[in-house]
Amino acid sequence: MRNLGALGGDAAARTVTDAVAEAVAALRPAVDRDWSAVRAGRVEWDCLRTAEHVVSDLFAYATQLVTRAPDAYRPVEYVLNPPDAGAGSALEAIEAGGAMLALACRTVPRSARGFHPAPFLSAGREGFAAMGVAEVLLHTHDIAEGLGIAYRPSEEPCGYVLARIFPHLAPGEDPWRTLLRATGREAPPGEEPVTVWRWYNDPLIEAERLTLEGLTVPAAADLALGGDGGLDWVDGGPFDGTREGAGLVVAAYGKGAFRPEWGSYALVRREDDRAVGSMGFHGPPDAEGRVEIGYDLATAARGQGYATEALRALAAWALAQESVGTVTARVDPGNAASRRVLERAGFLRTGHLEEDGGVLVFERRGD
Repeated sequence: MRNLGALGGDAAARTVTDAVAEAVAALRPAVDRDWSAVRAGRVEWDCLRTAEHVVSDLFAYATQLVTRAPDAYRPVEYVLNPPDAGAGSALEAIEAGGAMLALACRTVPRSARGFHPAPFLSAGREGFAAMGVAEVLLHTHDIAEGLGIAYRPSEEPCGYVLARIFPHLAPGEDPWRTLLRATGREAPPGEEPVTVWRWYNDPLIEAERLTLEGLTVPAAADLALGGDGGLDWVDGGPFDGTREGAGLVVAAYGKGAFRPEWGSYALVRREDDRAVGSMGFHGPPDAEGRVEIGYDLATAARGQGYATEALRALAAWALAQESVGTVTARVDPGNAASRRVLERAGFLRTGHLEEDGGVLVFERRGD
């Protein structure tokens, strides 16, 4: 699949650095103008205030990530100094903010997370990189539009942003145009621009010894192609079922049908940050409030209670959502180990499906 960008902290840092460099180069020809006298495109701020907003976000994202802020933004304000700084100072500050976010992405461990409210309350290094790049791309567009400057970023940062924080949208043939339309800056012919939109970081669900980490589209694509998805796996992982589930994520993304909270989750041990398997949904809940779970463990991780622990956590999370009343799972009659996992996780056998060769059906229902 095109335009997903590479995995890891170094790739995140390069994407931030490259996006900032392109933005500054595009805006520098207008550095002698008074940006405070010109409105930035369709946003309510003038161009200088918009640039300051970009600066604030870049430094704030770096701070959240490096300090692993747990449940709120750190009580720090990032503003241009002096207050009457001009466009040249604003561009220097954007470069500095980009450098700080890139440094954060390169230096924090893979498991580092910091608070961000949209919408799963945290983000990792690739999430913060994507959010920072989105701020740079979109607000450079706003400033350039206000100043009458041509600006079109490279395809790679646009694809990086879409795949990581707009995974619910089909990327289309032109990622930049998709991003503009997703954020109300452009609309297809005959349609009005959207007025309400959001981005999505990957969800996390905590269990006793494990963290269930929602697979991003790039991680899923790498797994489906035989890679490790940016994870350090125990011996024997990832297993075939993990790769098959990852392929479903990629297919759904290409159709604009992926919903990150109803996708696949890597099961990661907190003690050593190693992945032991995966577990996830076959899709969002249906009209009757039913959602199906599947799971897969690496051989070396079996027999240690990980599947039961993760299944309890994921099923409980699903049943806490208003759209879900029943969580189901199907298992081959000969798979005694998987049947025991379901039973220990509170699932009850409800029947079998003859059309699927007698596959057993288990359910866990809400209160």
